[in-house]
Amino acid sequence: MAERSMRAVVIREFGGPEVLEVREVPRPEPGPWEIRVAVVASGLNRADLLQRRGRYPVPHGSPADIPGLEYAGVVDRVGALVRDWAPGDRVMGLVGGGGYAEAVVVHEREAIPIPEGIDTVAAGALPEAWLTAWDAMVLQADLQAGESVLIHAVGSGVGTAALQIARASGARTLGTSRTPSKLERATALGLEVAIEGGDTDWPARVMDATGGRGVDVVVDLVGGAYVAGDLACVAERGRIVVVGVPAGRETGIDLRRLMSRRASITGTVLRARPLEEKIALAREATRRLVPLMERSGAVPVVERTFPPEQAAEAHRMMESNLNFGTLSIVWG
Repeated sequence: MAERSMRAVVIREFGGPEVLEVREVPRPEPGPWEIRVAVVASGLNRADLLQRRGRYPVPHGSPADIPGLEYAGVVDRVGALVRDWAPGDRVMGLVGGGGYAEAVVVHEREAIPIPEGIDTVAAGALPEAWLTAWDAMVLQADLQAGESVLIHAVGSGVGTAALQIARASGARTLGTSRTPSKLERATALGLEVAIEGGDTDWPARVMDATGGRGVDVVVDLVGGAYVAGDLACVAERGRIVVVGVPAGRETGIDLRRLMSRRASITGTVLRARPLEEKIALAREATRRLVPLMERSGAVPVVERTFPPEQAAEAHRMMESNLNFGTLSIVWG
């Protein structure tokens, strides 16, 4: 393959999974403060499905026709002013788009070292899920050892990351899923209280499991009516962080309950953040998240990997909600 080109999974037109195809595209070159990474694996995320359908505009400067929010690989070229990295270093990180490609270019301060003990393929499923979980649960909600946390969609990529971070941080874990087999697998991963979340009774079961006190933190990856349920089972001074809204963008909540519990509700998103904030998060992850993973032995949960030619099949599997953890595209 010529050095000036590379393979990428391209959105031919907006639509179903069948619009994804592998094409030759220009290989990016790093600027003075940038590194180029030869990508080994690219994790799949819900935002990729929305982008493919034309329902998730990409940030300025990111390719609109190449999905992918994360990468893991090996540095293969550095800009003239780069000081933190050298060719051959294993790195991972977030991008605004373009992760489904054989190479990405990022600012050197955005890249994160891959934790020791985690292979590069598995690391491709790490940045989006684990940085989202860390940002929501630790930075936004300030989860502390000895507190309790409720994780909705605990079998998802972010859910399995939040579960492992919470356990490594000394918190008690409760989790919901509409799929019993996912709850079983989450329990094997260390979930302490498994709750089926497909009906309206789950807040009562959370209260039962906490002796009527409620949980200190809720990581809500579902949205919609779940937010009202969160408020029904949050402890005094509890913190609710809304990370995803597949169940809907709107909900009705009891404001008196919010006031009486002195609770807080926060929303968060990573993709649209400016470069400075992404760099700050990457530095935070390097200082605290990577060492925590190395100490605890926590690893990303990868359900299945796909070659780029099977990206459509990967999207279909994610849309079916059959996966536990994350799916990834692996480059040869």
